[in-house]
Amino acid sequence: MQAQAMGTTRDTMGAVDCMKVLVADDHEMILDIARMYLAQQVDMLVETACNLAEAVEAFQNNGPFDVVVLDYNMPGMDGLNGLKQMVALAGSKPVALITGNPTTSLMNQALDEGAAGIISKSLPIKSLANSIRFIHSGETYIPLHLIKDDAKRDAVQTGPLSAREMTVLEYLGQGKKNKDIAAELGLSEGTVKMHVMSICKKLEASNRTQAVVNARDSGLL
Repeated sequence: MQAQAMGTTRDTMGAVDCMKVLVADDHEMILDIARMYLAQQVDMLVETACNLAEAVEAFQNNGPFDVVVLDYNMPGMDGLNGLKQMVALAGSKPVALITGNPTTSLMNQALDEGAAGIISKSLPIKSLANSIRFIHSGETYIPLHLIKDDAKRDAVQTGPLSAREMTVLEYLGQGKKNKDIAAELGLSEGTVKMHVMSICKKLEASNRTQAVVNARDSGLL
């Protein structure tokens, strides 16, 4: 097995509050972060694995771990099946996913399967450590941009515009002209013009530019 136990020197010196963290990822860069940074934290003892099989073996042989972080796309994961397997093995210990492309859909599915959160690989190193601490404290970690996306979607669902009008509004926010929007959506230019007029009326705007400004001020864009 290639899993590597880290921080044992600190453990033998009598640290009593260290959390044991297992990070599994097939990207060497992520494992290097775990080895070189997380293992230097005074409150962490870190072990790494390169795939799900190694992570399971590490947990069985060296666990339990206080926090487990699994790469969503590494070998053996098979979508969320690997997460479910580790959640069952870990019992009450939190298991989180780490991915380069966290989405609201993946977050919701992962939470439904018992994940303690989803971590973005784009996080600064310090934030990665803090997200692990947050999960260890018993909280669920969700990337801020996913929370904002949820808030924006809620605003849309309860807002004054229809789904089609919201789509047109987003194109207006990109500065596209009616004919360009019509081409993108497969509509006539006249239909798009009617949508724009409706948007302006509902957002109490005198023109498309003011409609975009009002939409951004109200959180629709």
